[in-house]
Amino acid sequence: MSIIGLGRPFLSPATDLLVIGGGLSLLFTFAIVVSGGTASPLMSLAGPAFPFVLFLVNMTHFSASTVRLYAKPNAYRDFPFLTLGLPLLTLALLSLAIRFADLVGVHVMNLYLTWSPYHYAAQAYGLALLYCYRSGFSVGDRERLLFRVACLAPFLYAFVKGPTAGLEWFVPKLALLDEPWATLRVGALWLLGGAALLLPLALFLLSLRRDRALPLISLLVMVSNAAWWTVFFYYDAFGWATVFHGLQYLAIVSVVHVKDRVQAQGGSAPRHALVFYGACVALAYLLFKAWPFAYVAAGFGLAESMLLVIAVVNIHHFVVDMFIWRLRRDPGYREVTAPAAA
Repeated sequence: MSIIGLGRPFLSPATDLLVIGGGLSLLFTFAIVVSGGTASPLMSLAGPAFPFVLFLVNMTHFSASTVRLYAKPNAYRDFPFLTLGLPLLTLALLSLAIRFADLVGVHVMNLYLTWSPYHYAAQAYGLALLYCYRSGFSVGDRERLLFRVACLAPFLYAFVKGPTAGLEWFVPKLALLDEPWATLRVGALWLLGGAALLLPLALFLLSLRRDRALPLISLLVMVSNAAWWTVFFYYDAFGWATVFHGLQYLAIVSVVHVKDRVQAQGGSAPRHALVFYGACVALAYLLFKAWPFAYVAAGFGLAESMLLVIAVVNIHHFVVDMFIWRLRRDPGYREVTAPAAA
């Protein structure tokens, strides 16, 4: 009989399920659905708090990848492009996009909006595998491919759905309104939306044929990401999905960072966590609240400065993440993926 378990948590079963696994976001999604969507009392109460939560969670999670990068030992030696070249390239791209907003800026925005759901998919894929490794659930090439397909389905759904970015970045919207393309697009959305929600469950059911089933928290990570790009889209509350994604990211990057700091320097884990989060908040303020006004002072418009700073910081975050989370020789990586001792 297959052994079904939650999976080995980082902090506690409840914290991992609600924060890293995305359980809190699913409870929020369910509350929105049963209370009538964006016009519900829940959204009326949550709406005024959204700008503060967005800054303290989502904007701060973008800066967290940069803080983590420069906090790593020998960062300049191991990541010369990320630490020295990429910031200069980012500054040049942002300046070019703001100066030529109609020609360059629009494509930078589309790149950011198209890349975002893929970034979410990559994070879900990484976290789902991470909990498998920590829980002693072996993942072969076949299972890894199934994980990737299940995690990419929400990205493909968002790519086809749009609006503006994704498919509509490459194909004029008016062309997609003609038949048979309009009908094909609707059919593709139904197929991809169903796949996004059902493939994680199918993967879990397949795992029941083994001695040890897929950890439930790995399943939850994939289901929550699918809900963010399907259910949240439908209820026009996608902004909250960015908050839960940021909360998930902040939790896992803090765990890895604190483990490194405690091993290298000693001291208490809460102190290291607070220092790390404080640095992330300070950098987020400089990036999102101060940097746009530097371009305004130089004579550019506030709207394009604000929007393109957000877009370019996101793109920088995506690139940094592609590198700092792939180093399997990193001691921190081995620490967080190691199964519990017998």
